[in-house]
Amino acid sequence: QVQLVESGGGLVQPGGSLRLSCTASGSGFSIRTMGWYRQAPGKQRELVAAITSGGPTNYADSVKGRFTISRAGAKNTMYLQMNSLKPEDTAVYYCNAQITITTMTMGPFTYWGQGTQVTVSS
Repeated sequence: QVQLVESGGGLVQPGGSLRLSCTASGSGFSIRTMGWYRQAPGKQRELVAAITSGGPTNYADSVKGRFTISRAGAKNTMYLQMNSLKPEDTAVYYCNAQITITTMTMGPFTYWGQGTQVTVSS
């Protein structure tokens, strides 16, 4: 069974940095696209950044120049380096992956992590 496990959230002051990690565990699968989404209280979940296995990335305008998404470890681990954090970055951050199961002809399937809280406050 495939699972996405996130880590790295926490409380940071404005202007500070955090790095989020997401690892896909299990076997018999491949991942083409991974991404980070976030959801602030009272708001819809929004895409923060995404990356494909070939390397192309895209970012929400609100985080361009401050956040960097990357993949490593046979491409099943994803990171989000967040710099120059602002109070408006406060949200629950979710890992997302489009996963193809080797033994199944259907798919890819969308998987979500459990979410990790990021709070930017002085």
